[in-house]
Amino acid sequence: MPERGDGSGSGLGLRGITASLTSFVRGDPDRRDPRLAAVLDGALAFALPLSRRFRGTTLREGMLLRGPSGWGEFAPFPDYDDASAARWLAAGIEAAWGDWPVPVRSTVPVNAIIPAVGPEDAAALTTSAVRDAGCSTVKVKVAEPGQSLGADDDRVGAVRAVLDDLLGPGQGLIRVDANGAWSVAEAVQALRELSRHDLEYAEQPCRTAEELREVRLQVSVPIAADELVRLAADPGSVRLAEIADVAVLKVPPLGGVWQALAVARTVGVPVVVSSALDSAVGLSAGIALAAALPELPYACGLGTGALLAADVVTTPLVPRAGVLPAGRVDPDTDAALAGRSRLSDSRARWWRHRLAAAWRAGAAEHVGHLVRP
Repeated sequence: MPERGDGSGSGLGLRGITASLTSFVRGDPDRRDPRLAAVLDGALAFALPLSRRFRGTTLREGMLLRGPSGWGEFAPFPDYDDASAARWLAAGIEAAWGDWPVPVRSTVPVNAIIPAVGPEDAAALTTSAVRDAGCSTVKVKVAEPGQSLGADDDRVGAVRAVLDDLLGPGQGLIRVDANGAWSVAEAVQALRELSRHDLEYAEQPCRTAEELREVRLQVSVPIAADELVRLAADPGSVRLAEIADVAVLKVPPLGGVWQALAVARTVGVPVVVSSALDSAVGLSAGIALAAALPELPYACGLGTGALLAADVVTTPLVPRAGVLPAGRVDPDTDAALAGRSRLSDSRARWWRHRLAAAWRAGAAEHVGHLVRP
């Protein structure tokens, strides 16, 4: 599969641009470590607007990392501490300086995603997902702060109506994601009501393992664990067979494709590979994991490129015929620099210091050997 983008193309290119943009921090003490300096020299901060508010934000920020293997991404959400952000940096360095497992498939099936919007918007987004992107599985956000169960029911019902109309009764799949927002009682009530729309599974209805276990005993809807895995102190020690039916794995917070693949082997249940609202460069790491899994029984949550109003590539990395191609992604120079222009110099500097903090908090220990100044 050929690489996308022109990150290593003619002229100055992004390789030279990332280096030129580091000149204003040459005297920074973070550069005393030559390996960290090498990572910083290949780093470019960016901000990407979302097409609509998602998880409380309208702008996705992060950094592109350039290394000898290609491009990676470092984009931990603001609520991640330095130790957690170190895993995100490890994933980005693995992509830019290391390698990925050999794929066993050239494309991966993906689901569409519906934010916590009204039923009319949900119906329109679902129609586009089916007709334009070829998706037959849809993940619907529920339990949004300030919204009622009735609003969730209306949204999921609108999605079901469109899927039944376009694909035939019962042919489309719906999964819901509560991001751990419900109590046990709220989850049981909600899933019993929403189950009439024929749910494939419910993702992280509650926060803790014990709560998931209780909900699973009281509802017929299969349960998927997301935050329970990626926020664990040691994701590799998580065992879900008695807690959930599915594990949702995201490459950045697990520390890279290889680490996520190891978790997939030990977690004890089938896995779904999902994204962390990544740019196209970040998405390619999730696709690499999905492409390398021996079995892939579920559509992957990697269709989030459709939520971005602009990306670091000119041609968005969105599903066609319900799938995404495996392969590394290079940013396009103009698109990546447009992403950089949305940040002030002070904010870009903040991202560089955050990267340095994540390096010291654990990334250097785990993947520092990959970086050769």
